[in-house]
Amino acid sequence: MRAGVLTGGGDSPGINAALRSIVRFGNKHGVDVLGFEEGWKGPVENLVRPLTQVDVSGILHIGGTILSSSRTNPFRSPDGPERVVETLAVNAVDFLIAIGGDDTLGVAHRLSEYDVKAVGIPQTIDNDIAMTDYTLGFSSALGAITDALDRLHTTAASHHRVLILEVMGRDAGWLSLMGGVAGGADVILIPEQKFNVDSIFRKIKRREHLKKRFSIVIVAEGAQPEGMGGQVVEEAEVDAFGHARLGGVGQYVANQLSERMQIPVRVTNLAYLQRGGSPSPFDRILATRFGAASIEFALNGQYDVMTAIHGTQIVPVPLSEALAQARPVDEGLLYLVDLFE
Repeated sequence: MRAGVLTGGGDSPGINAALRSIVRFGNKHGVDVLGFEEGWKGPVENLVRPLTQVDVSGILHIGGTILSSSRTNPFRSPDGPERVVETLAVNAVDFLIAIGGDDTLGVAHRLSEYDVKAVGIPQTIDNDIAMTDYTLGFSSALGAITDALDRLHTTAASHHRVLILEVMGRDAGWLSLMGGVAGGADVILIPEQKFNVDSIFRKIKRREHLKKRFSIVIVAEGAQPEGMGGQVVEEAEVDAFGHARLGGVGQYVANQLSERMQIPVRVTNLAYLQRGGSPSPFDRILATRFGAASIEFALNGQYDVMTAIHGTQIVPVPLSEALAQARPVDEGLLYLVDLFE
């Protein structure tokens, strides 16, 4: 048999570990692997390369993706899906493995209508895909955010400042919430709950009464101020999947607080630093298990499914259910926002 594999959307640490697992486990079970480059652009334009065990040797610890990525959407072109089908046929690909977030996996699911056999691997640092406890890349990004907060604490304390860290999280606040708890943030802002700047100001003032002359605020890019009527957008133009580029909510909070505070307020946007670099041990293991499971599911005839981790088990879940809606922070964890208030 022959498998095709692609990596789409934003990169996350652990993708290369998954590619390594797919090739090694696939070869062990008689499956050759072809890599399609630059996300869905690969099968649309027949950008293909063989992936051998030599190609994936030594990439377990390397971030990014050796196949490159893009936000190409085949369904934005009138003949895009047909070109994908043609490419798969020309290269004698029996099934496809798509590694990415909801957009990448959504294309894989829609292609089932064109008889494309696909298995998805959930990869996004936002951890916002339903039906799985964790997505590939979340653990690594969480580590980067925690480290950033540790570093910001020393400067904030030394200079008596309010420091704001803006992190990713369009629709779900997993990174902001868990990073804020792990990194000791004093204020945590997430998309699941609209925030009020006056409330933030009061929290900071209460810290001053406790002789704390600095504060750390962490905010997800998708967090919404009360009364604004939407998210803070950096660029109104949307990508191939209809998403505007978020950004600037950290600066919005800083501007609002500066009008109320008598101490400096500064913003750090972690941006791409939070999803770059080497994968954490957890993500290396998860990627290895996801990669092997994607081959296993395909060999068992299980398609239009996604690899998912439930507890300690890797299981197949229907892509239709995984993509039905974004996975917000569990309601039972929202108390952590104000745990020490």
